[in-house]
Amino acid sequence: MKIIRISVYQIDLPLEYPYWLSGGRLKFETLDATLVKVETDAGLTGWGEGTPWGHTYVPAHGPGIRVGIETMAPFLMGLDPRRVLDVERAMDLALPGHLYAKSPIDMACWDIAGQAAGVPIADLMGGGSRTPRPIASSVGAKTVEETRTVMERYRQRGYIAHSVKIGGDVERDIARVRDVESLRKSGEIVLYDVNRGWTRQQALRVMSACEDMNVIFEQPCETLDDIAAISGRHASPVSVDESLVTLQDGARIARDGLAEVFGIKLNRVGGLTKAARLRDMALAHGIDMFVMATGGTVLADTEALHLAATVPDDNCHAVWACQDMITVDIAGGRGPRNVDGHLHLPEAPGLGVHPDEDALGYPVGAYQ
Repeated sequence: MKIIRISVYQIDLPLEYPYWLSGGRLKFETLDATLVKVETDAGLTGWGEGTPWGHTYVPAHGPGIRVGIETMAPFLMGLDPRRVLDVERAMDLALPGHLYAKSPIDMACWDIAGQAAGVPIADLMGGGSRTPRPIASSVGAKTVEETRTVMERYRQRGYIAHSVKIGGDVERDIARVRDVESLRKSGEIVLYDVNRGWTRQQALRVMSACEDMNVIFEQPCETLDDIAAISGRHASPVSVDESLVTLQDGARIARDGLAEVFGIKLNRVGGLTKAARLRDMALAHGIDMFVMATGGTVLADTEALHLAATVPDDNCHAVWACQDMITVDIAGGRGPRNVDGHLHLPEAPGLGVHPDEDALGYPVGAYQ
């Protein structure tokens, strides 16, 4: 089996509500999605997606994905997409770095490999737990009142897991954490995501003030050096998100005990192939996981769900899916959807969902 054609589509994904993170520093209203179709000489077709969370969240942006694929495509023609490690090496040689541009190609190859084997991607990866995974909401509010309103909106949709965005004024952050915890329902999972919004001193103030609640703070500071500098000076559990990009990042976090949780975003780390190594590293060091799409459609959500299904139930806190946040559905209702705040693994071979090509328009790039 050989790759014979790669087609690239661009589509805008408007958000249902304007979205704020990092204490209101960053605002998003539309996501720039790239869909990738990989065709083979055997008649099998795989789909991938890369949708960065805007262009100010991490070093990634939609146009960069499309240019990256244009650069790599000539080196992928003729490769067997089922041999994902061969494809990974070809991409890494053709374009060092730029992991976010490689993720949709990797995803499409896993889709083809699963179809060829007749099993879902999660089963092909050796996991495939059928335990429904809780979906984590994304509460991008700025005040106590707004936070309550947004969380209740998600609760009405069945959500039991929440990612509450903080990282602005220190006293206001402490007040919001305490308010959320005072109203937290039995069985709810809550993560407080700072999105790099605190200095070291601010992080220590908030995390020390909240030690009695034993809540998890995600990405409290800008860099791993910052997180390492405050490690051991507070008793709050930490999740690392934006600073977890490469296997070397994961090795440092695990070796130095910098976090209790890995936030694995598939698009940021380069796709399923590279994310699986981070998963194994986390499990080997007793580190739990949140598995997340960076943003996007039900295709990206489903990719995250497949990886989450390969994580033991006790080690997977939740998945983050974007489908309830956008107003466009490119898959006509197909694929894993929110059922009482959870996603169920599809049983169809491969990814288990594909887009309506009519909804995508004409390709913005095609390579063969």
